[in-house]
Amino acid sequence: MLANVSETAQEEVNAPQGHKYERAYPASPAADLTDLDLFAKGQPFDAFARMREAAPVCWHEEAEGAGFWALTGYHDVRATELDTKSFSSQKGGILMNYGHADARHPLLHRASLDAMINLDQPYHFPLRREHMPFFTPAYVSDLRKRVDTKVTSLLDAMEARARETGKPLDMVEMFSAELPLFTLCEILGVEEADRPKLIKWMHYLEVSADTMRKGEALDPQFFGDFVQNVLEMFEFGKRVLYDRRSNPKPDLLSAIANAKVDGELLSDEMLDGSWLLIVFAGNDTTRNSLSGTMKLLTEFPEQKQKLIEDPSRITNMVHEAIRMVSPVIYMRRTAAEDAEINGQKIAEGEKVVMYYGAANRDPSVFADPDRFDVERANAKDHLAFGMGPHVCLGQRVANMQLESAYRQILARFPDVEWTGDIDIAPNNFVHAISRLGIDLGVKS
Repeated sequence: MLANVSETAQEEVNAPQGHKYERAYPASPAADLTDLDLFAKGQPFDAFARMREAAPVCWHEEAEGAGFWALTGYHDVRATELDTKSFSSQKGGILMNYGHADARHPLLHRASLDAMINLDQPYHFPLRREHMPFFTPAYVSDLRKRVDTKVTSLLDAMEARARETGKPLDMVEMFSAELPLFTLCEILGVEEADRPKLIKWMHYLEVSADTMRKGEALDPQFFGDFVQNVLEMFEFGKRVLYDRRSNPKPDLLSAIANAKVDGELLSDEMLDGSWLLIVFAGNDTTRNSLSGTMKLLTEFPEQKQKLIEDPSRITNMVHEAIRMVSPVIYMRRTAAEDAEINGQKIAEGEKVVMYYGAANRDPSVFADPDRFDVERANAKDHLAFGMGPHVCLGQRVANMQLESAYRQILARFPDVEWTGDIDIAPNNFVHAISRLGIDLGVKS
């Protein structure tokens, strides 16, 4: 029988403190990877490179936690993803250092554990299987028609605003937050009138760790709004999922609501976790990839010109952009038994954190890895979507949205560019671009 992960997970309070075996790589971390503010400046790719060179399996202390092994090499991350026998998602959850109980939102914390992404076999695949029909090539191909229409509509609105004001636009507000929301809601079956709520909830989810970290030091009004919106998000999800049990429709919400593991419907806690996972994973990563790609095209104008001259290159560009952006910064695993990674012995119960952005810029796999190359032959080999049983179910949908978006953007606005204006939320789990100024290159 499937128990709630939150009831069984081995968390920091029970985990071994420090590491059991001698460090094979004695170098210290090149940056404090638990510092949320560090990631508000972008991912620390220089620090990742130094760690990959000096200590690819690097012991990292935590101020509030047992510490973890940081993996920055491509082959180490890939091997760990594939070794689900030695490295468990379910024993400790996939997020780094949940912190003490008084420094986290109890409902968000519980729901973040009680989700498919944290399950090992034999429980993971039966639940994943219920999601699969909504991510097949045929389904995504049909979905693309609606996405193409939505992209056109969003660009029409952006052009009208740009001509009216003659000022730069916030791409996140007018495009990057809107397109993934539309696509996700089409898959889920969320009613049109309810869709704007998800954008608001996403804002609070992206700053949740920072909000709980600062707590009473924050503006009381914002903190109150945060707590209220998180509650509203879960109440809405549970209400809709319960309705789908009574009135199923041909949508993903119905599949989740009626999924069974070991012959039983999901618990209320697992419904909360499923709702949180699909809202966050299905929305946030694509949003940040869309914005991050615009930044890359401006930083590498010669690559942008190649796409304008030959739009057929956009398909490969999407893989290269996702490699460079790496919107999910890390996933964590707990050693289910004594294991070894690249010469480093890992004891049972110790935590391992896989840094995808670091792996995706490993020069042993990607030549000149910090260069955006739309013709890179092995761009598709990136690990931004993970690998193995937990590989991202929505990767086809994400790729499709980026391709649809940039085919139209570059065709309509060849002079579009990032203005240099950017805000990144303090979040070390996802590269969360909350504002990105762009100039469409049209005249008022």
